[in-house]
Amino acid sequence: MQTQILGLVTPLMALFFAATFAVFWRAGRMRWHVLGFAISYVLFASGFLITHFLPGDAFYLFHATQAFYSLGVTLFLASVCERVGQRIHLGSLAIVYVTSALVLGLTVSLSDDVGPRLVIVNIGYGAMFAMGVTTLLAAQRRNLFDVAIIAVMAFQAADFFIRPTLTLLFEQSIPAAVYRDSIYYSLIGLVLGVKSIATAMVLIGATIAEWAITLRERSERDVLTGLRNRGSFEESMQNIFPRAQAEGYPLSLVVADIDHFKQVNDIWGHQAGDQAITGIGELIGNTVRGCDTAGRIGGEEFCIAVWNCENDPAHRLAERIRQAFAILKHPGLSDNIRLTASFGVATARDGESYEQLFARADAALYKAKSNGRNRVENAEKPDLEDAVPKADHKQINVKSVAAG
Repeated sequence: MQTQILGLVTPLMALFFAATFAVFWRAGRMRWHVLGFAISYVLFASGFLITHFLPGDAFYLFHATQAFYSLGVTLFLASVCERVGQRIHLGSLAIVYVTSALVLGLTVSLSDDVGPRLVIVNIGYGAMFAMGVTTLLAAQRRNLFDVAIIAVMAFQAADFFIRPTLTLLFEQSIPAAVYRDSIYYSLIGLVLGVKSIATAMVLIGATIAEWAITLRERSERDVLTGLRNRGSFEESMQNIFPRAQAEGYPLSLVVADIDHFKQVNDIWGHQAGDQAITGIGELIGNTVRGCDTAGRIGGEEFCIAVWNCENDPAHRLAERIRQAFAILKHPGLSDNIRLTASFGVATARDGESYEQLFARADAALYKAKSNGRNRVENAEKPDLEDAVPKADHKQINVKSVAAG
């Protein structure tokens, strides 16, 4: 009875932390990774409750527990990585889970000893956390909480690799029927409780700090687009650009400008112009990654700093945005009218300053304007000619619009 009561402490703590993250996500209108933390803690609690209440000698016990834990770990790692603008390779996590599940199934069919099952599933969890640590180490952000999260996850990986083996050296064989009375089961409840608290405290601290930053950034955001305003964008470049140069990460800059924007305001009014700015701003915000930095740096001018990105992918990014904007409908304009934008792309060179990089990207933008607009020009490829696909809808033209 006492063992059952103590066994409920860890899942109850996990559910408490899940509720805490859910409140943060809801009240702070925070990004989805905070909700991911909440759901992952619910999955962890469910996995432990399954272990605690299902029959100890049931053949499906470890399969059910592994499924919930693996899903929880996957969502947890995806959320932690998304927080810093990284994406963990879900296919690799799936391979680890499927491999572990197959080996676990074979082990369950051959032996009643719980020991090998514990080693198999824990090595799988450890491999997943090791992948998460590797992904986080490539992230752009690296503040105190980021380092703490990496440390906690590295400890998680080490614990999953080492603890089952060390415990079984002392426990030797553990029959499934007496699993809940074993030293290992008592130890795992304690260790999971400590890890749950330690990880949650770090994540709660990081979430509170992120909430404070979010409140500050909202004051630094452009009202129409939700992107950074010019001051905020240039301030972020003072941190991002030197780090990219020091650590050898490629950094590309994409500068964009809506074509013939003055005619939009003159003919359809400033409200229509604002809606056009909102449209391209939302398009940029939905296209760039979490590790990229995008801002509205002028009336109809935008800039994207593309982190860890060589020139060709940055050029393709600009081309995707150009094509998407050329077919975008704008509420304040006629149904058959489409706006276009011109783009300049440049990639940082060794020893180059941000001001020099921006000047080259801006010169490429000016070249795009001079060469007919609605095109991408690349400072690294001055002779590149972009084919501009014809649109099905009428695109804005100064002479034709002004004439009627």
